[in-house]
Amino acid sequence: MNLTVIEKNGQRVLTTQQLAEAYGTDTERIRINFNRNKDRFVEGKHFFALTGQEKHEFINSYQIDTTWLKAPVFYIWTEKGAWLHAKSLNTDEAWEAYERLVDEYYNIKENSLNIQMLSPQLQALVALELRQKQLEQEVAAVRKEADEAKQQVTVVQHRLDNIDRIDTIGDLRQRLNKMIQRYARQNGIPFNHAWKDFVQAFNTAYRTNLELRRQNYINKTGKDVSRPQFLEDMGLLEDAIRVADKMLNREAIAQ
Repeated sequence: MNLTVIEKNGQRVLTTQQLAEAYGTDTERIRINFNRNKDRFVEGKHFFALTGQEKHEFINSYQIDTTWLKAPVFYIWTEKGAWLHAKSLNTDEAWEAYERLVDEYYNIKENSLNIQMLSPQLQALVALELRQKQLEQEVAAVRKEADEAKQQVTVVQHRLDNIDRIDTIGDLRQRLNKMIQRYARQNGIPFNHAWKDFVQAFNTAYRTNLELRRQNYINKTGKDVSRPQFLEDMGLLEDAIRVADKMLNREAIAQ
């Protein structure tokens, strides 16, 4: 994808025009998707809404089409915002485009500066700044691991205190079904509604569209497989068990 790189708050973003072109649609469709799902989009996480002087400076600094200056609000989309739009469009083309955006735009790092061309003093300053950034990243990673470890300790302790044999017997498909049944009982909802919650949790955890993939698989193979059978055929049952386990523990802790 030959996209002009634009950034906001240290992360790569895309304009509505760029996002529409990447997904093979138009800006009006992106606008409609956003308006229909506004409750799911979080400003600062999925998008930035620029107005006034900030909007003018941003558009001018990146030489964006100045016709956007007339818009009262100028939206730019983060990687997570692009994912929500792909989910809303829900087409193979949109999901493929999203994956390319992640691989070829959002996660690409700029070429490293050739510090050999700088003076010794500037080389020392650049090296010091790079080392500081590296240390900050390492500290952030350690803190994240520590937080995750604390969460794991809490989950493990809870599971030790609330061992349920139905989660440990039978093959993986049976185990998954029993976990979904248990989730349905815990929440007092029908079994099919519990499956919908699971599918949504799986899609969020692995940034995919399980039902679309299953339907494509059915169309391709001619086999009308159940969700557990599809997960087994795709080698995803262990991932599914992990998602269901988190759902159960989250609900149990909430209670």
